[in-house]
Amino acid sequence: MTGAVIKPLVFPAVPDGGRPPAAPAGPQTGRRTLPLPVVPTPRSSSVVYGLAAVDCRGRVADHAIIAALGWQPGGRLHIHESHGLLVIRPDVHGLFSMTNQGYLRLPAAARHCCGLIPGDRVLLAADPGRDVLIVHPPAVLDDLLAARHAELLGGDLG
Repeated sequence: MTGAVIKPLVFPAVPDGGRPPAAPAGPQTGRRTLPLPVVPTPRSSSVVYGLAAVDCRGRVADHAIIAALGWQPGGRLHIHESHGLLVIRPDVHGLFSMTNQGYLRLPAAARHCCGLIPGDRVLLAADPGRDVLIVHPPAVLDDLLAARHAELLGGDLG
């Protein structure tokens, strides 16, 4: 089979790996450059966070938190207050336990100690490596975040 040979098409070389030349930077272009965002450092912690409301019986439900810890319904727990936080760990001799539905029930004494009332939302911080759950009541969150918020808002929290 013979026929006409198609001449190959060759594109002219473009410098810098095929990218078009960059526009000159600076004020002569009339274009402003946007600032580059600051990339946060990646997390190195395995702590799992959740928010949950305390119901009228002191129950807190966040199945993702409980699943991250691997705690089972009916499991015995030790609960104590420390610096306004509730620290919860599994303990075969613990006085408290997970409900059969997998809820965490905060005892009344612990709730009163931390100023928790029904409807309060708490920050749950589960550390699976240490097998501990820390409950942060709203008052503690206010204290933790007040300085950061003041810094962000230029000292104005009003």
